[in-house]
Amino acid sequence: MDKIKLAIVGVGNCASSLVQGIYFYKDKSSEEAIGLMHWELGGYKPYDIQIVAAFDIDKRKVGKDVSEAIFSQPNCTTKFCETVPEIGVKVSMGRILDGFSEHMQDYEERYTFTPSDAPEPTREDVIEILKESGTEVLINYLPVGSEEAANFYAECALEAGVAFINCIPVFIASNPLWADKFASRNIPIIGDDIKSQLGATIVHRTLSDLARRRGVKIERTYQLNTGGNSDFLNMLNRSRLKSKKESKTEAVQSACEKRLEDENIHVGPSDYVPWQKDNKVCFIRIEGKLFGDVPMNIELRLSVEDSPNSAGVAIDAIRCCKVALDRGQGGVLYSPSSYFMKHPPNQYPDSDAYRMTEEFINGFREY
Repeated sequence: MDKIKLAIVGVGNCASSLVQGIYFYKDKSSEEAIGLMHWELGGYKPYDIQIVAAFDIDKRKVGKDVSEAIFSQPNCTTKFCETVPEIGVKVSMGRILDGFSEHMQDYEERYTFTPSDAPEPTREDVIEILKESGTEVLINYLPVGSEEAANFYAECALEAGVAFINCIPVFIASNPLWADKFASRNIPIIGDDIKSQLGATIVHRTLSDLARRRGVKIERTYQLNTGGNSDFLNMLNRSRLKSKKESKTEAVQSACEKRLEDENIHVGPSDYVPWQKDNKVCFIRIEGKLFGDVPMNIELRLSVEDSPNSAGVAIDAIRCCKVALDRGQGGVLYSPSSYFMKHPPNQYPDSDAYRMTEEFINGFREY
């Protein structure tokens, strides 16, 4: 099969895990491929993804080969692949726009972004890089709250004619205006806000759905998250959290039998703990009533390495976009979006989203 030519916006911890994963699985067999939902998808294996372009704004990454940039500060995720070769693609300076929150300049450089003083590219510059590199899919890993910057790169993807995967909680695929733009140009898009492989959202949804199926009335619930990566530091600016909280909250609400009042549900990032680095600790509590109005509650603690936890999902999303491109299909890929993302255009129970995604992959469902 041909390679899937991928460009990355934001060479942070998630990008590091994704790139490491491409090479980690290169020498593996299907039996050894732990952690993947699909070893082969549409004829493509994980290592059929080829990085052809990358954008970032940090002076420690801009101008470096991607293989070096993914391990540059403030990245702090686990290094699980010791043999990432030189890729031959240097990180290009990106547009800053609202991608850098001012409060982050108050922290030590090892924890925060340090914007480069290199000239920022124009819209035409980015489009040219995407076209000249042969990019087929552009994946967005910008920081939470980067609405202006995310819209900028989505527009560049449209103009360059490349598929777009929106991994952050800025509503693009789930915005009808953007969805229509991608549909009218027959360009695939998957979004918004990537789910982890086994993270806080999917576990919370599963427990909520279990309660619904077993006749338990959920009365209130919370999900509290702490972490020590630059994402959690960025989210200390609460003004950047509106779409993040909405995305995570709606993902849980949609799995409940009845919508909870706002005061009875709290879902979102809670604090930044530097020594946790890329480890994310999640606390979930669900309170409800069983048979006879007898009360019950669930307390759960989940600890995961945050960035690798979403990389396998991203690999499947990339391959689904390529499958759509091969089939000449464009617009929102509703089935993969519903299974891979927290805030897709249409929410479905995860069991239904899984079935629909399998049907899409196998050619039995168009979108």
